[in-house]
Amino acid sequence: MRSNNVLGFIFAETLDDKIPELASSRTTASVPIGGKYRLIDFELSNMSNSGINNVGIVAKSNYQSLMDHVGSGSAYDLSKRRSNLTILPPYGGKTFSNYVETIYNMHGYIEHCREEYVLISPSNVVTNIDYTDVFDFHSKNQADITLIYRNGIIPSGYDRAITLDIAKDGRVNQVFVKPEIGENFNHNHAYGAILIKKDLLMQEIRNALSRNQLDIKRLIQDSVDGFRVFAYENTGYCAAISSNNDYFAFNMDLMKKAVRDELFNPLRPIYTKVRDDAPSRYGLTSKVKNSIIAQGCVIDGEVENCVISKGVYVGKGAKLSNCIVMQDTKIGCNTNLNYVIIDKDVTIKDGRSLMGFDSYPIYIAKKSVV
Repeated sequence: MRSNNVLGFIFAETLDDKIPELASSRTTASVPIGGKYRLIDFELSNMSNSGINNVGIVAKSNYQSLMDHVGSGSAYDLSKRRSNLTILPPYGGKTFSNYVETIYNMHGYIEHCREEYVLISPSNVVTNIDYTDVFDFHSKNQADITLIYRNGIIPSGYDRAITLDIAKDGRVNQVFVKPEIGENFNHNHAYGAILIKKDLLMQEIRNALSRNQLDIKRLIQDSVDGFRVFAYENTGYCAAISSNNDYFAFNMDLMKKAVRDELFNPLRPIYTKVRDDAPSRYGLTSKVKNSIIAQGCVIDGEVENCVISKGVYVGKGAKLSNCIVMQDTKIGCNTNLNYVIIDKDVTIKDGRSLMGFDSYPIYIAKKSVV
């Protein structure tokens, strides 16, 4: 199988309801992360680096931010003559609450594409994976369906998790939907990425609709008996954002060099929309420790264990610890912030103090004045 024979199909609003504050004015796919990236950047980069030249992004609502960020796809090398990036809003104003109806609603787009296979992917997973290995695994095993999974603790936001019973050769024996699981035990968790032949996908979607079976998880579960279903393990770093706590924990993970080295592998770079800013400036009263600071910032206060996005101002005497600050936010003088997630364009006035905890970070909404 050639990787350019695969259509990428990304759901932009994966688990929007699990991060309602962060996704209130944007899709999950366009949630800022890591100082200068959006969640969608990781999956688009993975696909582009793996030779997938045609990608469709399904978005139901609040997709203006997403459209502004991905644009024509040029940042991801997806705007050439033989490559394409397409935003797929609801056809005819219709929106659907399940994957089965949504995929069928997009059948015109899917069937028109020249690719023989479809890689369906969520937008809430941060990882750097080489999909050519998945394609080779799929072909070698003559699989009908390949599910990509990770072995680990299931994130708390996955209240209907899919776990797999896998044979030694990689074939899936059983699929469990919402099994009884222990919170602190590792499981083979299928986080949503599926490689399948396009004709088989549309056949099963139509069959499911004829039976009024609208749950794609049950559809996957039922497919084990009739098809060759295999599982490919993603053994690299993988973070699934399914709650504010997951979001906070991932950004804090970026302080670890090993995590950064794996995610930002120069052989498989992560691309994003570039905003030209001057280098960040650090005042005489500034102190920065173990933090990620994007360009265009002015830091006059103290920053420790923080992720600071582009264009942020931190005033004199301010002390920030364990915070995530999104772009163009202004933090006043003599403020004290600890375990706080601050959205874009927020103003924190002088002398304010806000404190959360690592298991319950405080969230400040976009364009708020505190």
